[in-house]
Amino acid sequence: MSERPLVAIYADESCLGNGREGDNPGGAGGLVEWKNPRTGDLVLRDYWISEPATTNNRMAIRSAIEALRAISSKAKSFDVVFTSDSQYLVKGGREWLHGWIRRDFKRKEGPVLNRELWEALAVEIGQHRIDWRWVRGHAAHPQNEYANELATRAAADQTASGGLVESGFAAWLEKERGKNRMKRDPDPFPDAASFRPAAPLPATAGMRQE
Repeated sequence: MSERPLVAIYADESCLGNGREGDNPGGAGGLVEWKNPRTGDLVLRDYWISEPATTNNRMAIRSAIEALRAISSKAKSFDVVFTSDSQYLVKGGREWLHGWIRRDFKRKEGPVLNRELWEALAVEIGQHRIDWRWVRGHAAHPQNEYANELATRAAADQTASGGLVESGFAAWLEKERGKNRMKRDPDPFPDAASFRPAAPLPATAGMRQE
């Protein structure tokens, strides 16, 4: 049984006009959940970031970097259940990063795109154990839909939360249900028995490893 605190993160990304010519603004956001160690109450926090010219894939990686960086500021190692609708991020974190690091981020097709972001993510991953989980986007999953709301709003307004802030999830969910939307219950906080962490990343110079 791990002695690390368990944290659940639901993240999403947005890029307005992704793939079109010109600068496309983007955002990323997420909901972070953990249990208060003294009371056992569930604590919810939000975060969001934006870029004036970006892509969906870049913002997906940044959604994880920002979340892990925020919890890492507490100078602890966590067991993290990270849920995203980006297969690019989930497969990258769970599978691809291991090979990329060993091959210095080179592929037969050429250099790995967004290398600087993947390297930054690898640094943050090195402090924790992460169970990467994929969820289908726009499928009425409450936490994922809320993360999408944060991301698209950040992309449109070009704002950032500046770290973890008080969550608006409960009020948002009540409002959605008042409109006869979002009938599905939020995912319960994960239990330690269901935690399946990805293999540790290879040790590489400049990356913090346990």
